[in-house]
Amino acid sequence: MLDREGPVLLYVQIADQIRQRIVSGVLAPGSAVPSEVELVSTYGVTRQTVRRAIRLLKEEGAVYTEQGRGTFVGPKSAPQSPRRVPVYQQIANEIIGEIKAGAYAPNRLIPSEKTLEQRFDRAPGTIRQAVAHMRELGWVFTVPQKGTYVSKPEDWPEG
Repeated sequence: MLDREGPVLLYVQIADQIRQRIVSGVLAPGSAVPSEVELVSTYGVTRQTVRRAIRLLKEEGAVYTEQGRGTFVGPKSAPQSPRRVPVYQQIANEIIGEIKAGAYAPNRLIPSEKTLEQRFDRAPGTIRQAVAHMRELGWVFTVPQKGTYVSKPEDWPEG
C-alpha cells in the first residue's frame, strides 16, 4: 500500500489514497472518513502520521472535522451520512455479544477498565461510558471497590 522506501512522505501517500477514495466516490460528500485508529491499523503508521495526512486534507478543503464526531468528506455544508454508532456503544455491543456467547459467566467479573482500555485502544472515559451503557441496559452490575460483574441471564434485557 505505502512505499516506505520512496521519496514521498508517508502522510502524503495516505492523504493521496484518501483523496483518491473521495474522487472515485468511495467516500461520498458528508460521509465519515475512517477514524484515526482505523487508519493507523490500515496503514501500520503512527497516529501522528495519520493526523498529518488528515491535516493536509483539511487544508485543501477535502475534509473537515467535528469535535467528538469525526472527520467527514467535503465542506461543512455537505449533507452528512447517517450518524455512526458511537464508539462506546460499539465497545458495549461487542462485550454484550461476548456475554451472550458465554465468554463471561454470570456473577463473574468482566475485564477491568484498564484491560478494556488496552484491548480497544480507547481513553478511560470511553471505556467508562461503555460500561455505564451496559449497566443501564442491565447486562452488568458494579460492586464498589470490587468491580463490574455479568448480570444473571434472567436479568438480561429482552431481545
